[in-house]
Amino acid sequence: MSELKSWIEAARLRTLPLAISTPLTGSFLALSAGSFSLSVMFLAIFTTLLLQILSNLANDYGDFVSGADNENRIGPRRAVQSGLISPVEMKTGIRLTAIVALVSGISLIFIGESSTDALMIIVFLLLGIGALIAAIKYTVGENPYGYKGLGDVFVFLFFGWIGVLGTQFLHSGVFIPLHLLPATSIGLLCAGVLNLNNLRDYESDKEAGKNTLVVFLGPERARFYHLTLLSLALLTTLTFTLLDYQSPIQLLFLITLPFFFQNLRSVFTYRESLDLYPELKKLAMTTLLFSITFGLGLII
Repeated sequence: MSELKSWIEAARLRTLPLAISTPLTGSFLALSAGSFSLSVMFLAIFTTLLLQILSNLANDYGDFVSGADNENRIGPRRAVQSGLISPVEMKTGIRLTAIVALVSGISLIFIGESSTDALMIIVFLLLGIGALIAAIKYTVGENPYGYKGLGDVFVFLFFGWIGVLGTQFLHSGVFIPLHLLPATSIGLLCAGVLNLNNLRDYESDKEAGKNTLVVFLGPERARFYHLTLLSLALLTTLTFTLLDYQSPIQLLFLITLPFFFQNLRSVFTYRESLDLYPELKKLAMTTLLFSITFGLGLII
């Protein structure tokens, strides 16, 4: 395999549609409220994709160092564990990706509506640095929070509240409390994808001492946790729609319901961990479709 293909594989491009859902939802919310910048939307998407790739590279490296990636692991091949990329090369890749993400994030701050407010510039800089650290520290370092069952919390915060509301604020310069509801939905769905990933990796994670929330809960309770995440995600967006109701088209996002039901059915009926592998991509794509249909319902 060529070096370029190895890096593309390590970046795990199949995870990127999920990352797009966050800035896309924030942009739709801003547009529906009368404030929108195309440059903010594209740069927010680009920055979020970089952060997702950074997290993927760091996860590849961190799980190799900790021993979580071993011959018993189920799922896609990992670049460092399989020898496609050396640990030193991966560390260099992580640093370079972090630098590009930082530059992109700073650029986003200064083209957004927060650029005229010194306090908001500082706030967004701190949030951006926090996002970089969170992307890396999930599995890297002496005390990775992903090994303490905190991954779901950070995913919810950064892909939900911070990501969605931050994008909306960069468009408009205004915080709208009601937008917490759709931001919560996206955060919960992103946490659902992580939960699905950790359900698949339960056995190898438990063996390696990677104490994800699924390891703490056990597979059976993690299934009901998954049901809770998806149900609350749909209920919060439905609540937002009813509170802000103007047209039946706002219910367009309900066309995603069959896909969520199918995902839940798979989670409650799977027999082998490998059976969950295709469900990860499906749930990520369903979340993106949910974001798009929700957004279109707002602006049509």
